[in-house]
Amino acid sequence: MTGTTPAAVAQTYFDALGRGDIPAVMAQFSEDVVWHQPGDNQFSGDHEGLGGVGALLGGMMEASQGSFALTVTGPAMANGDMVVVPIRFSGSRADASMDMSGVDLLTVREGKIVAVHLFSEDAASEDAFWGRS
Repeated sequence: MTGTTPAAVAQTYFDALGRGDIPAVMAQFSEDVVWHQPGDNQFSGDHEGLGGVGALLGGMMEASQGSFALTVTGPAMANGDMVVVPIRFSGSRADASMDMSGVDLLTVREGKIVAVHLFSEDAASEDAFWGRS
């Protein structure tokens, strides 16, 4: 497997997330990446470009008081330029917490993530944690 296959890019991305290496995380995205955040909360909707995704991730860390964490819970599965990865994510702050399973679907083209679609086990609980805008 080369370093630019969709599965390899996904592995590099999730490894960097696990280390908290945000520059390495951001380096996996194309300049025109689109992140599709589910739900009905302050972060829901499409976030476009490196600036939009960086602001989203920074906002999530701020809203979770730096506690937001994500771990891979199973093998990545690739189908062409798409890679799906089972995950578990959590966060807490003084007045709320969340801890649930989900799936991240990454679309990778030419060695860069061009789209991110997220799926959560409990959308209502995730919305309650992130809060409304």
